[in-house]
Amino acid sequence: MNAKLPRTRLVLGMTAGLATVALATGVGAAQAQQDRAPQPPAAQAVVQTSVLGVDAATRAAQAALDAAEQEGQRVTVAVIDRSGDVRVLLKGDGAGPQTEESAKRKAFTAVSFGQPTSALAKNAQGDGPTIRDIPGTLFLGGGVPVAANGGPIAGIGVGGAPSGDLDEKFAAAGLRAIGELR
Repeated sequence: MNAKLPRTRLVLGMTAGLATVALATGVGAAQAQQDRAPQPPAAQAVVQTSVLGVDAATRAAQAALDAAEQEGQRVTVAVIDRSGDVRVLLKGDGAGPQTEESAKRKAFTAVSFGQPTSALAKNAQGDGPTIRDIPGTLFLGGGVPVAANGGPIAGIGVGGAPSGDLDEKFAAAGLRAIGELR
């Protein structure tokens, strides 16, 4: 009978060990399931934002450049994302050296304020400090915002045509090329 005692202890020990593992695994699985449960918005520590994909940004830039070239204008087109980074930059044949900076700043301004740059130009006037004093902005016609989910996610800027109205017309052609985003 003494020979059975160690075997019984071994079986009982293994059973207790397996029970402990099963319990721990069950608790761990329950905790993992709880962690995956949706948290209230105030409890979220990570915020996700929408970004215009490179394919859409390229289509928009190419459509704006094509529209300008059809009217004999030599321009540069920039698509800037919400964080101010360049997604696409197309410099048309014969576009002047100043057109790149102009296009980028117009796109940056449009996405920053969520409005076409021509609409913002009136707010950039006056004797004291105005929005024109914000670094990197340019309040000339030629920038349009790209919106999705109720907010701006990118800006399309065109620089180089003889007027901001023409630049903005070409930027709007780029916007139409990607359609309404959700």
